[in-house]
Amino acid sequence: MKMGKYYIGVDIGTTSTKTVIYGENAEIISTHHVEYPLYSPVPEFAEQDPEEIFWAVVNSIKGAIDKEKIPGKNIEFVSLSAAMHSLMAVDRHGIPMTKCIIWADQRAAKWAEKVKGERLDRELYERTGTPIHPMTPLAKIVWIKEVQPAIFSNTYKFISVKEYILHKLFGVYLVDYSIASSTGLFNIKEFTWDREALSVAGISEERLSEPVSTSYILRGLKQEYAIKIGLSPDTPFVIGASDGVLSNLGVNAIRPGDVAVTIGTSGAIRTVTNRPVTDPKGRIFCYVLTENQWVIGGPVNNGGIALRWLRDVLENSLKGIAGSGEADSYGVLTQIASKAQSGSDGLIFIPYLTGERAPLWNANAKAAFFGLGIHHRKEHIIRSVMEGVIFNLYAVMMAIREIIGEPKTIRATGGFARSDLWRQMLADIFNLEVIVPQSFESSCLGAVILGLYAFGKIHDFSDVSKWIGITYIHKPIPKNVKIYQELIPIFLNVSKALENEYGKIHEFQKKWVK
Repeated sequence: MKMGKYYIGVDIGTTSTKTVIYGENAEIISTHHVEYPLYSPVPEFAEQDPEEIFWAVVNSIKGAIDKEKIPGKNIEFVSLSAAMHSLMAVDRHGIPMTKCIIWADQRAAKWAEKVKGERLDRELYERTGTPIHPMTPLAKIVWIKEVQPAIFSNTYKFISVKEYILHKLFGVYLVDYSIASSTGLFNIKEFTWDREALSVAGISEERLSEPVSTSYILRGLKQEYAIKIGLSPDTPFVIGASDGVLSNLGVNAIRPGDVAVTIGTSGAIRTVTNRPVTDPKGRIFCYVLTENQWVIGGPVNNGGIALRWLRDVLENSLKGIAGSGEADSYGVLTQIASKAQSGSDGLIFIPYLTGERAPLWNANAKAAFFGLGIHHRKEHIIRSVMEGVIFNLYAVMMAIREIIGEPKTIRATGGFARSDLWRQMLADIFNLEVIVPQSFESSCLGAVILGLYAFGKIHDFSDVSKWIGITYIHKPIPKNVKIYQELIPIFLNVSKALENEYGKIHEFQKKWVK
């Protein structure tokens, strides 16, 4: 049985919930994760069962505790991270009336465009920090109001999956400023629900949870769940923040000029500011970290999902090489890609397989290969897909750079950070040093850091820099930088030139693809 004091970080993600237990000296004591499915009954839908996620949270924490037989009374706190942009409707008893509609869902695309056309979306963006897009709970509520009026009328609260979990555990409806600021309904300067945004959605603030600081502490865990998890009912929970802003904490990208890049299924690039900042061109988000810190950047739909798509397309040709393991197949893909030189001999991949958020904010955007010639082989195609993901993140970085100036370092995390080839691509395309921290679970660590701050164990986030070691450092290779600096403008011009055709091919696919 383990003795001492422990801190738990929980990251409620898109595909799984991960729990990491840390000791007093930041050492990882135990980890456990529980996966859950994504439901897509029609192509534009992306939703999950909130009960499956709730029990994944319970079992993830329980699993991490049980692995090392840690007494519940030795847990100092549990702090939560969660994916942004989820929405579900619940009745007066807290029972779900819908599934949890996640960030990847596109059903509200028509209504998002309608809001843009009829309202002062520029002013909404400046106050809420969130570009109007189908991912936002604002657009999703409008969709429910227009398409499912009976559910809309009978909804007691519109909430995120994190709020659902907290209500089950503690019986209260609370939302942290960070998750609230990703809804498109929250004023990031005044820390209140925005009246104009509420008017657009057709709801009052009573139909939303009460916004609270990201360092807010909940007490009074329900006895039945305390027993199931293995915690004391007195164990405090820190409400925490969104996975994106906590990832910056978890990789120590909190100083001016430090930029965090995360690529998992999707991706994001973010930096911290001491004031709310929006982009005159509307290309980036601005979300709350604390009352004195905001995170600006952009999320991209198409991160590791692009490589997963390619793996599935090439499945039969990889079988003989990779064996049956999924991890092996990704390793083989990058091994093959390494045979092609930087720039893939002039093959460019526009990576919009699932539409795109930043910097386009166009749900109808589509992927394309450009420059394909008879000389291109499998290795060029694979490498170009990897490069295309980084090119798109670079396009978001260009928007950030216009606002805050030149970045100094890139701190990288997410599944892609395990690939030496992808890390070096990032350094070469961005022409910046790339630092990879020891912990890949940056959102869990960020949640714990925020928990330490909430309890006054640290007074400044820079106090925990000693917690975050370095695993890899990659410096740009001048020859590769030169190649990419020629290709980046072509990538940007091609993606822009196709803009008028995205909607047309989207409508064609809706009509003919079954």
